[in-house]
Amino acid sequence: MSEIIKVALITGGSKGIGYGVAEVLIKEGIRVAVTSRSKESADEAADALNKIKAGYAIGIESDVRDLASQMQGVETILSTWGRLDYVIANAGVGHFAPIQTLTPEQWQETIDINLTGTFFTIKATLDALKASQGYFITIASLAGTNFFVNGSAYNASKFGLVGFTQAVMLDLRKEGIKVSTIMPGSVATYFGGHIPNDKDAWKIQPEDIGQIVSDLIKMPARTLPSKIEVRPTMPA
Repeated sequence: MSEIIKVALITGGSKGIGYGVAEVLIKEGIRVAVTSRSKESADEAADALNKIKAGYAIGIESDVRDLASQMQGVETILSTWGRLDYVIANAGVGHFAPIQTLTPEQWQETIDINLTGTFFTIKATLDALKASQGYFITIASLAGTNFFVNGSAYNASKFGLVGFTQAVMLDLRKEGIKVSTIMPGSVATYFGGHIPNDKDAWKIQPEDIGQIVSDLIKMPARTLPSKIEVRPTMPA
């Protein structure tokens, strides 16, 4: 009897936290599909990941704001590998400005990607997760419990995401689907136009979040860490 190889979907997986999670999972023998709004970015990420383990990654062009796009991505995964075990809802955006200058367009994009996009992600993947008795993990933020100046849109989206994920956890746990949210503090990514550099050594690294995802999916079935706050050990 052949060994079952598990499959993960990571939204916004072409760089940053999503890519760091993908690297860790592939090294542990899990196939990964990484999505991006850019086909080129998704394919480049998959090509790099396949250098770790050939044939274990695919890139999918998908916009989390479009339910049909996400459902098509899931169909691609199922037609390629026949199953879907883990979903990491990671895609996110940040617009930071005082309410006086925050534009309606910035507000709408933040809510659409960070919150509605996650709703569409679970709706698109729910049947596949039921079939595999899988795991749904959202990447939120400490901004989902700590508000800050210029953060009205981002705080609203992440406060909402934390509450959404915890409610979904209660909805789905009796169906055998685990649900958790990870709430990182400062991570060395390209988020907000930042370019990772040597001065980021004190920050959480993307692969550290990947390790947390790995630890979650290895937990005994009886145990569910539903909300995980993550901070740098020694902030700058």
